[in-house]
Amino acid sequence: MLKMMIPMILLLPTIMLCKSKQLWPTALAHSFWIALLSLQWFKSSTELTTFSNYYLGVDQISSPFLILSCWLTPMMIMAGQNNLIMEPTPRKRTFIFITILLQISLILAFSTMELIMFFIAFESTLLPTLVIITRWGGQMERLNAGTYFLFYTLIGSLPLLVALLTTQTFSGTLSICTLQLSTYPSMMNPWTHTMWWLALFTAFMIKMPLYGLHLWLPKAHVEAPIAGSMILAAVLLKLGGYGIIRMTMTLAPPLKMLSYPFMMLALWGVIMTSFVCLRQTDLKSLIAYSSVGHMGLVIAATLTRTEWACTGAITLMIAHGLTSSMLFCLANTNYERTNSRTLLLARNMQLLLPLMGLWWFSASLTNMALPPTINLMGELTIIVSLFNWSNTTILMTGLGTLLTAAYTLYMLITTQWGETPSHTKTIPPTHTREHLLMMLHMLPMALLMAKPELIQGT
Repeated sequence: MLKMMIPMILLLPTIMLCKSKQLWPTALAHSFWIALLSLQWFKSSTELTTFSNYYLGVDQISSPFLILSCWLTPMMIMAGQNNLIMEPTPRKRTFIFITILLQISLILAFSTMELIMFFIAFESTLLPTLVIITRWGGQMERLNAGTYFLFYTLIGSLPLLVALLTTQTFSGTLSICTLQLSTYPSMMNPWTHTMWWLALFTAFMIKMPLYGLHLWLPKAHVEAPIAGSMILAAVLLKLGGYGIIRMTMTLAPPLKMLSYPFMMLALWGVIMTSFVCLRQTDLKSLIAYSSVGHMGLVIAATLTRTEWACTGAITLMIAHGLTSSMLFCLANTNYERTNSRTLLLARNMQLLLPLMGLWWFSASLTNMALPPTINLMGELTIIVSLFNWSNTTILMTGLGTLLTAAYTLYMLITTQWGETPSHTKTIPPTHTREHLLMMLHMLPMALLMAKPELIQGT
């Protein structure tokens, strides 16, 4: 673990000191090297946890998220390159510096074996993301979106801190390994136990986000630059799912009376957000709402606390991270050429950018969870485990899957076919950088189709 942290920390002074002409190549080469080094975290199922020291360790739950975080950083830098082409060099340095800081915070959050350290790393992801949204966002509403993001996150974080400090006071430790042996939560009376779990869950439900606590997400996505949208969709939302899995496995199980309302709201959210997507005219907003729907399935799965459900949840989170990040990159390629996120103003792009049409088709197929994608493996595992938990869930998950296919096809058909808008006279061609970016999203998904057991968390 420490072997990985050292090159990341050393990248910070490298970015600040290298020559301006060598800034992008240096940052990309260094971060790609870190991404390749991170692949060593894929471990066999016989190896449980690798500890660097008392505070840091990697196990089968955290390793897929750690690799995803490292893999996404060079892609964020690559995607933001065109956005910053007219910016002065100090601002380019600041952007890359903040991106690397965010990566370090995420790696600490996913690898920590101590819950207060997890809380600190969980909160430290807030500031770099906020700066990316409010400083490099392209629209006037970006400050409003940043305020939503900040306050939603902070409101959920305070109860989490109180719950963790209460646990520390009564059990004497917050080490993930030691807490599994603690009897503290089971000694509480039912009312206190419910409130304690509610406080623990709130921060993660906002981060996922749960339907009803999701209003910050479409705003943040729409206003964020491409790098902000990528990291939000691919990794930051997954922090919530990782937190729920980690807490429910470490501490005593939550009471059923607390799980039921959350599960009902999550499954209801899958259907409602799908209907919202069918009515969207804004491309980035549509992709953001589809994230809320997919994360609803993950929340429902993690709360059943079965091995099948947790495996499905981790698989779907990794698959969704790559898919939604790719969809945001594709939306950005359209935006850079048409200067509009409106679906109807970017029609018939397949005729204008044929190869990009292929990437749109591939991303849409994975978003619909068609076989043999890992999205299907994750969704199918979750649907089966929820059906075993309660037969009636098949109505909501089945309808949700149907609607997902409907709005994904609506998005694909609207952007790729139809009549070319009259204002679209000329369009700049696509660049090799953009096609490489799409390939780097599809490559892990294609390889994981061949060996999906690499991301099975249990």
